[in-house]
Amino acid sequence: MTVDGGRLAYEVAGRGPLVVLAHGMGHTRTAYRFVAPALIAAGYRVASADLRGCGESTAAWPSYTRTDIAGDLIALIRHLGGPATLVGHSISGGAATIAAAQAPDLISGIVEIAPFTRAQAMSIGDFASKTYRKGAYRMLGTMMGSVPQWLGYLDHAYPGRKPGDWAARQAGIETHLREPGRMKALQAMLKTSPADAGARLADVRCPALIIEGSLDPDWTDPYAEGRAIIDALPAGLGELQMIDGAGHYPHDQYPDQTTELILSFLGANAGA
Repeated sequence: MTVDGGRLAYEVAGRGPLVVLAHGMGHTRTAYRFVAPALIAAGYRVASADLRGCGESTAAWPSYTRTDIAGDLIALIRHLGGPATLVGHSISGGAATIAAAQAPDLISGIVEIAPFTRAQAMSIGDFASKTYRKGAYRMLGTMMGSVPQWLGYLDHAYPGRKPGDWAARQAGIETHLREPGRMKALQAMLKTSPADAGARLADVRCPALIIEGSLDPDWTDPYAEGRAIIDALPAGLGELQMIDGAGHYPHDQYPDQTTELILSFLGANAGA
């Protein structure tokens, strides 16, 4: 699909209410390889998209903000014939907030998995946590353009449990990021601020499910981060669910539990 600035790759399967899956930075639409089949089997039409700069989408774009990504996702939902439930991970969680605020007629619900939806204020106290510090340093190395540092961050962001295809997954991500323009897109995304998403939380009008991993190294207190997002939404719209033992990628570490939460949310808000 062509949008302003480039082309977006996506795939659609299944019949029923539309669910759009948007991955996090540095990944591709295969991030939902364990979740999408279960949603399709449960009676949903599922569209998995490659974000701008990622996968088979155009590599080079003028910018990579959450607002940009939200515009792409709104265009995709309109193209496919919404409304849709929008599922976004990490940077796409913030984009889901913006999309819901901008296009309430097209977004019937949002699921944000380990979302970067609020501006982050690092403190000296945060760096007292070895886990947080290790992840932050590897993120810094990634911002400098190091693919190995990103792979090291991913290893850190999947504490304990790894998916069965972990080695192949890491190799695929490395290959992808060494394609022309892909690492630059990841660097650009890392330099964006979630402030644009946080500013729209109060404007969301649809139900929202926030899923956090209890061991997510990107926050010293993942529960508090999820709670802060819920508190910034209009009263009664948000629900927070924690997945014990998960890091920043609950849908990859604990796909069955993540899918169960999503299906429960869909059953209450989207039907099948």
